[in-house]
Amino acid sequence: MLKGERCLTTKCAFVRRSYAPGEHGQVFRSKQSEYGKQLREKQKTRRIYGVAEGQFAKYVDLANTMTGNNAENLMVLLELRLDNVIFRMGLANSRAQARQYAAHGLFRVNGQSVTVPSFLVKIGDVVEPKDKQFFKDTEMNKTISWIEIDSKKLTAKVVHIPSREEIDTPSNESLIIEFYSR
Repeated sequence: MLKGERCLTTKCAFVRRSYAPGEHGQVFRSKQSEYGKQLREKQKTRRIYGVAEGQFAKYVDLANTMTGNNAENLMVLLELRLDNVIFRMGLANSRAQARQYAAHGLFRVNGQSVTVPSFLVKIGDVVEPKDKQFFKDTEMNKTISWIEIDSKKLTAKVVHIPSREEIDTPSNESLIIEFYSR
């Protein structure tokens, strides 16, 4: 909605007219094609995880070579990225901030400093900040079932590979796989 007092009343432009302003605001939009739906879904998922186009295509190729459902494999690969694990731990406000933390080398994986945000963590990997004092006042997220979080030590251990039900990203990954299978 718009800012200001007017949008809190019944005189708000969006309440009175649900179409875009101007001469072409009421023009009927044609139905989106199947390709358009697939492209939108791919772009949405790419932006959610902050992954470049080439890297995203590599994740799709890797998901296709793995056993099991290709669409679920893609989401699992995106979830197991180091920057996403840092975000899921609750030590970053956004995936972009988590990516920057990882790129600056603020986190260790199994005691080794990692500066690659796209590093794929595995089962049993322990992710912890180098400087625990920097994150001491941060409230850690304990609702993620596939990560075991210790808020006293500020560590997270990957317990198991997440299933699709444990991933809360609003994405229709089957459309993405169809897009790349053209």
